[in-house]
Order: sequence, then structure tokens, then C-alpha cells
Amino acid sequence: MRSNPVKEKLETGGHAVGLFAMEFFTPGLPQVVKNAGADFILFDMEHSAAGIDVMKQQIALCRGLDLVPFVRVPAAQYHFIARLLDAGAMGIMVPMVDTVEQAELIVRSAYYPPMGRRGAAFGAAHDDYQGGNVKDKIDRANARTFLMLQVESDIGLSNLDAIAAVPGFDSLWIGFLDLSNFLGVHGDFENPKYLAAVDRIVAAGQRNGKIMGTAAPSEAFARDYYGKGFRMIAYGTDQGMLQAALGEKISGLRDGIAP
Repeated sequence: MRSNPVKEKLETGGHAVGLFAMEFFTPGLPQVVKNAGADFILFDMEHSAAGIDVMKQQIALCRGLDLVPFVRVPAAQYHFIARLLDAGAMGIMVPMVDTVEQAELIVRSAYYPPMGRRGAAFGAAHDDYQGGNVKDKIDRANARTFLMLQVESDIGLSNLDAIAAVPGFDSLWIGFLDLSNFLGVHGDFENPKYLAAVDRIVAAGQRNGKIMGTAAPSEAFARDYYGKGFRMIAYGTDQGMLQAALGEKISGLRDGIAP
């Protein structure tokens, strides 16, 4: 079973950057992302229309590319978490984690016994359809699985310290837009109320040995959050980057041309 080089890099103090894929689930997407220099690709199921069949295909397209496939599932439910890991995802992001009970369910759903309660099926997508010793496969799967929990609401903030202290997950993420919305400062990422919440999340994560992560809508945002202690960045979205690049080129072509 393949290892997870992103998890290994982060556990030794390194940084990782990737793409948030939400729209263009094409055969070439993982190769394009790898060629751009990304460490990982984070496929979204929370806000996209993609289902598990699409996810399984995209994850398969990452094989042989040294590009780590992660999936953000729609909710903290066993059938999302375990099935996407069975489909070959090396890590799972769960949005809207509001309670300790949710965090504990996520951990149980992601790991085989004795760490969790994930059901076993081998010779399948997640172990590249290979045979081998079951105990060895379980140990390797548990070691490579990377769990990211998003605290992004007022309820999550009220339970932040307890959530961050739950053992078994690796990374604490903010959802910057949802966080601002739930704080009543919609999209104002310079608002003191929002910034204080980010500082609280970072402090809770660092106290509990969690790797801090966030999506980043711009290079300036990413650099700012690197400075705050975030070591994992999902930079941009596929549709956002295409639109921005195309808009820049079209504007340049039109510049100086008579209407």
C-alpha cells in the first residue's frame, strides 16, 4: 500500500500546498495539478455536484503521479468517510465540525481497529487491488490516513478547545468564508472579530499538536496565513483560477483596442 508523502512532510515540520478542485473533474486534472508543482489535490464533495463515482475516478488518476488525493466529504458521517477512504483517498476533510462527538465519530470512521471502527475490505481501490497480509495493510492504512477537521462556525468555536484535544486527527482547518459568516462579518477578513477567532483556532491547534490548514483565495492571503502558523494551503479553486487567468488575458487583449 502506498504511503502518504504529504503527511510525512507535514509531520516533520514541512509545508504542503495544493489545489481545491470543485468543478473540472477531467481526466487530465491531476496531471496538470502535479505539473504545476502541487503536493496534493483536494477534491470537494461539499459544494460540488460530484458523487463518489467521480471521486473514485479522480483518485485513480492520481496513481503514479506522486500527487496525494484528499477529499472533502459533505458531512461527518461514516458512510462518506469510510467509503471515500475505500475509494483510495489518502485523507479526508470534514466540514462544519461543531462538537467533540462529531470529531470522535470522524476518527472512529477513518481508522481500522484498534484505533477506530472502519470496516475492512482489501484487494480494492485503496490498496491498489493487491494481495498481502491483512495486519500489514491495516497498519499501513492507519499510518497514511490524514484527517482534516474544519472548525468554521460559532458553535464550533464554543467547543474549540475540546475539539482540538480529540486524539487521532491530524490537521485543524478554518473555513474562512463560513467563519466570517457565522461571526456576522460576512467576507471581512480584516475584521478584528474574525482575526481574533483565527488566532484562537491557531492557538488551540498548536497546543494540541495539530497541523494548521486553510484554503487561500490569493497569494497574499496564503503568505499572511503562513505567517500565522498555517503549514498546509489549498491554493485557489480550479474554476476560480481559470476564470482569473482567462479574465486577465482577455483584458490584456482588449486593452488599447477600439470598441
